[in-house]
Amino acid sequence: MISVFDVKSIANGIAGRGALPGALIIGAQKCGTSSLFHYLAQHPGINTGVSKEVHYFDLHFRRGTFWYKGQFRRFQGRLVLDATPYYLFHPLAAKRASRLLPDAKVIVLLREPVARAFSHYQHERAKGREQLSFEDAIAAESKRIGDSDQALAEGRIAISHAHQHFSYFRRGLYADQIERWRACYPSDRFLFLRAEDLFAAPQQVFHQTCTFLGVEPIALTDTAARNQRSYDAMNPETNAQLSELYNEPNTRLAKLTGISWP
Repeated sequence: MISVFDVKSIANGIAGRGALPGALIIGAQKCGTSSLFHYLAQHPGINTGVSKEVHYFDLHFRRGTFWYKGQFRRFQGRLVLDATPYYLFHPLAAKRASRLLPDAKVIVLLREPVARAFSHYQHERAKGREQLSFEDAIAAESKRIGDSDQALAEGRIAISHAHQHFSYFRRGLYADQIERWRACYPSDRFLFLRAEDLFAAPQQVFHQTCTFLGVEPIALTDTAARNQRSYDAMNPETNAQLSELYNEPNTRLAKLTGISWP
C-alpha cells in the first residue's frame, strides 16, 4: 500500500525537488553507523535526507527511483548521504546501487564480529523480536534463515524478516559481503573503518571520513555515541567458540581491507 508520504516523495522526485545520493554508508549493523551518520549530519555540506535508514536498495526497491530521490531534498552544493546498514548484507543491494549510483562513495564500518553479533542480539531483544537465549538464537540461525539469502537474490521473495533480524552470526562474515560490493564498485570508492576506532576517537574518524567524501572537515559540536545500551556480558565459552569460527573469515577480511582485531 502506498502512503500519503510515499505519494509526496514520488511527487518530489518527479518534480526535480529530490536528489540522488553521492555517498552510502552500507553497514554493518551495530557497528557505529548511527553515530557516524549523526556526526556527518552536523556538516553543512552534507544532506542526510529525511531519515537515516531509507532502505531503498533492500526493502523498498519496488517503490522506484522517483520515490528514492524524494527522500532527499535538493540543496545546491551539498553531498547527499544514504546510511542503511542492511545494504551490506542484502544480496541484491550492491548490484542495485551500482546501477543507479555508479559513482557513489561507499563507507563500511566494521566491528569485531563476536561483539557485533551480541550487540545485534541485544538490539532484537530490546525491540521484542527475540525470545531465545543468545546461544539458542545462534544455534537456530541457519534453520531460521533457511535459503532466504538465495531466495532474495533470485527474486523469489522481496523481504525476509529472519534474514534481516536474526542474522547474528552471518552478518559478521564480512569478507563475503565486501567481495560482493567490490564486484560492483572499484576499490578506490570504498572507505573501511573500524567501529572501535570511531568509538574511541570520533573527531579523528570523522575527519578521515570528510577527507574521503571530499568535504572540508569541521569541529564536531556533539560527539556523543548513538544507540548504545548496557547489558550483561556474554558467556566466555560462547565468546571463545564464536571467535574460533570467525578466525578464517577475519583473515580473509584483513587481506581484503586491512581491517583486523587483536
